Amino acid sequence: MYDTHVHTEFSTDSKMKLEEAMAKAVIDNKQLILTEHMDLKYPQENQFIFDVNEYFKQYGKFRSDDLLLGIELGMTEECLHEGKGIIDSHPFDFVIGSVHVVENFDLYYEDFYKGREKGEAYGKYLESMLTCVKNFHFVDSMGHIDYIARYGRYEDKEIYYHEHSEIMDEIFRMLIANDTSIELNTRRFGQKAAIENLLPIYKRYAELGGRNITVGSDAHTPEAIGSAEKLAKEFAESCKLKIVYYKERKIEYEKV
Repeated sequence: MYDTHVHTEFSTDSKMKLEEAMAKAVIDNKQLILTEHMDLKYPQENQFIFDVNEYFKQYGKFRSDDLLLGIELGMTEECLHEGKGIIDSHPFDFVIGSVHVVENFDLYYEDFYKGREKGEAYGKYLESMLTCVKNFHFVDSMGHIDYIARYGRYEDKEIYYHEHSEIMDEIFRMLIANDTSIELNTRRFGQKAAIENLLPIYKRYAELGGRNITVGSDAHTPEAIGSAEKLAKEFAESCKLKIVYYKERKIEYEKV
């Protein structure tokens, strides 16, 4: 199975060498899709951007059925046209569209949450996500719907379907209408509560007609590559969803 969400040193927050990632993939009999971070107009200058031409120059010679080259594009309204230009002008295999920045605040940092109740903060995040999926028709899969649950500054960080059902349904309907997959990100699968609270979200996506999910570890270190693959397969089966990956921007079905 492909791990469809892996970051090496082209990503600002990763120091993993390509050789380390490839060596771990060989040991674990894994296939990889590299998805380096590109958050255009990021609040801190020269962070989370990379030289795409250099990326293909350095990694292109290693490209194979076992190693595909993708990108994780940060979605904000301000970056729509520039982002589309980058995607259209380079031969990516796979494009994840993710929301990392809302109202010019990176959700990783405390500033976004100051003075906001949890419901307001999570609502703002999902509103931004809905706006983006309406406009970023050119991404292949929407990344980690539960991203905010990693970093929220609240006693209970979890994101719940029943608290945001209306806007989540809108997001799912838009993804389905655009034939965009949704990612199952296993970064938080070491937490039982995370899995339990994600199940209603993904089951609702399936109820509304969603069919396809990509599975990614969001690895920034070799040890994280392919994490929780067995749990991801069980999760997908319980939600009646198909695990897919993309090669040359075309959907492929995993044999699981």
